[in-house]
Amino acid sequence: MSSSDPLYLGFDLSTQQLKGLAVTSDLKVVYEAKFDFDADSEGFGIHKGVITNADEHEVFAPVALWLQALDTLLERLKDKGIDFGRIRGISGAGQQHGSVYWSEAGEHVLQSLDSSKPLAAQLDLAFAHPFSPNWQDASTQTECDAFDKELGGPRQLAEITGSKAHHRFTGLQILRFQRKYPESFKKTARISLVSSFLASIFLGRIAPMDISDVCGMNLWDIKAGTYHERLMALASGSSHTSTLKQMLGSVHHDSATALGRISPYLVQRYGFDRRCTIAPFTGDNPATILALPLRPNDAIVSLGTSTTFLMSTPHYAPDPATHFFNHPTTPGLYMFMLCYKNGGLAREQVRDHINGLLPSATHSPKAWTTFDQTVLSSPALGQALPDSDPMKMGLFFPRPEIVPNLPAGEWRYAYSPSTHALTNQPEGWRKPHDDARAIVESQLLSLRLRSRALVSGDAGGDAPPQPRRVYLVGGGSQNGAIAQVAGEVLGGVEGVWKLDVGENACALGAAYKAVWTVERRAGESFEDLIGGRWREGQFTRKIAEGYRRGLWERYGVAVEGFERMEGEVLRREGREERAS
Repeated sequence: MSSSDPLYLGFDLSTQQLKGLAVTSDLKVVYEAKFDFDADSEGFGIHKGVITNADEHEVFAPVALWLQALDTLLERLKDKGIDFGRIRGISGAGQQHGSVYWSEAGEHVLQSLDSSKPLAAQLDLAFAHPFSPNWQDASTQTECDAFDKELGGPRQLAEITGSKAHHRFTGLQILRFQRKYPESFKKTARISLVSSFLASIFLGRIAPMDISDVCGMNLWDIKAGTYHERLMALASGSSHTSTLKQMLGSVHHDSATALGRISPYLVQRYGFDRRCTIAPFTGDNPATILALPLRPNDAIVSLGTSTTFLMSTPHYAPDPATHFFNHPTTPGLYMFMLCYKNGGLAREQVRDHINGLLPSATHSPKAWTTFDQTVLSSPALGQALPDSDPMKMGLFFPRPEIVPNLPAGEWRYAYSPSTHALTNQPEGWRKPHDDARAIVESQLLSLRLRSRALVSGDAGGDAPPQPRRVYLVGGGSQNGAIAQVAGEVLGGVEGVWKLDVGENACALGAAYKAVWTVERRAGESFEDLIGGRWREGQFTRKIAEGYRRGLWERYGVAVEGFERMEGEVLRREGREERAS
């Protein structure tokens, strides 16, 4: 690589970190850096990147935290030797659904930044509200009910917007925001998603939302390609629909075209070339499916703070239990997604309980070693004798969950396949040791339950319908025990694979999008350009076996019990009418 060859930056503004990396035109990662919000920030009183108001089920993040993170991250990349003058294009990803409320002064402040000062010292007046609701927020049940009711029910809402009403979705959050903070709402001139907020910083003016991330609002009519009038009227509350439309601004429909050139502030402060292109920024989940050229029947499981299951499909088949979004680069394709709040947080809670039983001098309290050993030494489904023992299964939700719609809590059951009997709080459940395998299996069984209708029988050989490959990304992709169980539960004719920078998949997908935006030939699709430059052996590696005949079928039986268990818990909690 020549010292003058072009580079492309991708950023990922997630719940707990801001990550950035640079790739070459041939997709090689050459620089990367991160800013951990809890470890590296100063003055915000956060835990795991957010502030929680448990009384109102609110979870939110200080916008100034993200500015401090970007200031520091750019300095860290500079310290690693990157020449920002070589950057030809930039894109990014943001945690989905969060909203940022700009003041009337916001656009002017962005265009008047002093290059001698950091961002965090200059943007206070740009915001009408200092916080952004986080996707873990569960304060909007009243608004959920109103949105589900507006078009006749959750199924009708999902048909239009790709999803039923969810606490975290932006339209609901906007409605609650103006009810709780009417004065701040009056001062609001523009509303950004987290992705378009980050794009705005690089662009030096408020950026439009992209065609994929806008689908996470419960406001966008996906088939019509416009905001839905009745849903916009509902989200507008006491204000006029036209006011909310003005706040949201335009939507960038053509993912192949750039938003513009980089902000003069960044040119002057860091030495970016003024011709550097800012590509559309998208949500973290859409960016993840851009991190590799997916083929039919491939699945991505993102093991971050949340757990998500992603597939690219030409079929729009919305259901209240799932999500459909416009594809972030390719018209005619859709992103299918399952999303769970209680991903890494739930696994970490079990890990911490197990580590708490060990002598403190023998281990790091955050180490995964004992958790992994416990998972791998425990029999599948807790059945020492598969022909006679019941299957142990449970639900572990440190936070209120999305699918199924349940409050925070833990539920443990035994399921007898021969009698279809469920036993609550079964004898012989060793807490927390049996929880280790049960939490991993629980999350994967839920994925299999809700994705089984999308996988086809052409994954290869004589295997039953299942994914061709399962790709793991996110922080949990580093965990060999989770990878092994993923193959056992989900299958994967060609096994379980990991991206070499799997924990940075969102930033990687964003960087690839920047490469495509700048270097594509006329009419060249994202899949064609990236697929032509993709070198599988360089970017991925197989980390676990997939389909195991007999064991995979046994988990298929467990899926039936898991579905019955969810139904039982929903009935017990009085949530049956909102079951997914």
